Amino acid sequence: MMALPSLPDADALRIDAFIDAIWAESGLARPTLDSYRRDLAGFARWRDGRAGGLPGADRAALFDYLAWRMREGYSPRSNARLLSAWRAFFGWSVRRGDRHDDPTALLEPPRLPRSLPKAITESQVDALLKAPDTASPEGLRDRAMLELMYACGLRVSELVNLPATGVNLRQGVLRVTGKGSKERLVPLGEEARHWLERYLASARPALAGRHASPALFVGHGGQPPSRQQFWQLVKRYAAVAGIDPARISPHGLRHSFATHLLNHGADLRSLQMLLGHSSLSTTQIYTLVAREQLKQLHARHHPRG
Repeated sequence: MMALPSLPDADALRIDAFIDAIWAESGLARPTLDSYRRDLAGFARWRDGRAGGLPGADRAALFDYLAWRMREGYSPRSNARLLSAWRAFFGWSVRRGDRHDDPTALLEPPRLPRSLPKAITESQVDALLKAPDTASPEGLRDRAMLELMYACGLRVSELVNLPATGVNLRQGVLRVTGKGSKERLVPLGEEARHWLERYLASARPALAGRHASPALFVGHGGQPPSRQQFWQLVKRYAAVAGIDPARISPHGLRHSFATHLLNHGADLRSLQMLLGHSSLSTTQIYTLVAREQLKQLHARHHPRG
């Protein structure tokens, strides 16, 4: 892709002010704020000092930039995220009186292909959970992490950032801080509770040593595993369990949690609360996964399938 110029100082200051304001107003998660900052900075660099800078961009400039991104090969999903950043930024600019119009008012988001979450079967989950060698502190930790992720339907970031104070073993619940700093309580389940108790009793003290850490899951020296490290763990244990590593990701365990609950009769509203979705429409995609699995089951086993 074509190299873009440096970000003008005035635009950098305006983006900083916007990020601070939108965080205070909406409490958006850090990854969302970071993506807004990148998208707005990219647009400002592309404008390269044109009259009015970033705040003065009109609808024609937005269309021109979108056309340039399409020629450069940006995906519809990436452009949809850019449009969200634009709407937030120009809406904020109108509210504070920097401009009287919102150039995104008539812009339609690109149509995105609807992809179904990738879930693995219950027998594959069972094999994956049994893959770590629980005779070692690291293996016991990994077993507890996998059990907890599948039992509670956690996002990867929620799992690796989970504080030790978020676990209540007596009541058997987990206090999770999700997107937008929203908290939810999720039941642990007997199996996850069992492995968590074993991890806390022996593996965590061995791994943390003398290093105090607020994190629930730690490695040697008391530091929690990163998202990338956990991703590598899942891939490695998938290979041990005889599962194609290309068919599974850490987020796949969350998808499997949701799909398996639906298959066993859970209702969508309860599933929405367990997953921490702000909208029921986000949860409804799992009904398509369950329906697709039923179709495949019918095709395999029905005499006229």
